[in-house]
Amino acid sequence: MLEDRAPKVDEVIELSEIVQARRLISDVVAKTPFVYAPLLSEKTGAKIFLKKENLQLTGAYKIRGAFNKIASLSQEEKSKGVVAASAGNHAQGVGYSARHFGIKAVIIMPEATPLLKVTGTKALGAEVILHGDNYDEAYAYALKYAKDNDLTFIHPFEDKKVIAGQGTVGLEMIDEIKNLNTILVPIGGGGLITGISSAIKQIDPNIRVIGIVAKGAPAMYNSFKAKKIENSKSVRTIADGIAVRDVSLQNLEYILESVDDIVTVDDEEIATAVLYLLEKQKIIVEGAGATGVAALMHQKFDFKKDENIGIVLSGGNIDVGMLSVIIEKGLIKSHRKMKLLITLVDKPGALMYLTDILRDVNANIIEIDYDRISTKLAYGDAKITIVLETKGKEHQVEIKEILQNNNYLFEEEV
Repeated sequence: MLEDRAPKVDEVIELSEIVQARRLISDVVAKTPFVYAPLLSEKTGAKIFLKKENLQLTGAYKIRGAFNKIASLSQEEKSKGVVAASAGNHAQGVGYSARHFGIKAVIIMPEATPLLKVTGTKALGAEVILHGDNYDEAYAYALKYAKDNDLTFIHPFEDKKVIAGQGTVGLEMIDEIKNLNTILVPIGGGGLITGISSAIKQIDPNIRVIGIVAKGAPAMYNSFKAKKIENSKSVRTIADGIAVRDVSLQNLEYILESVDDIVTVDDEEIATAVLYLLEKQKIIVEGAGATGVAALMHQKFDFKKDENIGIVLSGGNIDVGMLSVIIEKGLIKSHRKMKLLITLVDKPGALMYLTDILRDVNANIIEIDYDRISTKLAYGDAKITIVLETKGKEHQVEIKEILQNNNYLFEEEV
């Protein structure tokens, strides 16, 4: 049974440990902004405040727990070095902290880890080994590597020192905004929400703490609802920072006691939030960091008008390629871009006539491809692939109508 194997809640983390962690990391780790978001507040009717851990030294909150843990090691442990498993943010936190103390760091990362996070970790002086299809496979290998090479393993979320460091996010939030009603926190392994809820509930138990899980990595959500461990067979989500397959028994026990609810958001909702934050808030946030905003925008939980809601933007280390895909799909979804495949009679002037029609409806051509040799085409035909910049749904309807009125055969690619 869960209660027979997991530590009791009062054994997990004390407020004094989080306060001590804040003192220890204060000269190194940035106190990130926790600021009012006017456009998001207007959109939702609540008062929204964003904790911008994406602006942290390594681009994510993970440095807090990593630094607190490594600082607590004995001199002998430091001299041997440390090893960690990470999809990226914990890796950079460990790498930065190890460099600060002048010790060796080896990071085991899943093979699919975004290049930005791999290069960022190497730039901090850590040795990077790519192993496994996901975090959990990298984690298993890192444990073996630590034992074989006599290194100290720095767990990303199931360690009291690490959790205490992450809990300093909660202290900063509650110090800055005195009348918070709800805090939204991304959940992967659960270290961040365990630390934050530890701090918050011991200071003001009336503040609601809600965890956000990616639908493609639902282990903690399923375990929370079932009140027992329910690991996933596999994970798949654009929120790679919280793509955790197996649940931490210790963290689940505490989450069951101190977290009010957990909700899920899917990849489309996460992508919408990433794009919204980029366009409206002018900040770059990775998939995991955008889950709280995704939950808010897609009404995954109930809240009152004028309620004070704090959202942790846990990191900003998004892969440039992924960001490009999110932007492209977002423009299509919001009817600001459309891609049409149009059949033309292959004769002089046919393409010019088409572009004249599009000009008349103020459709801006941003990409065009002309195919007249495909074996799939009828004799005398050509296929035009054309990408248009448009001004919304009504504009796109107008474009399609004028093409139909001019007897063009076409299809829209979505």
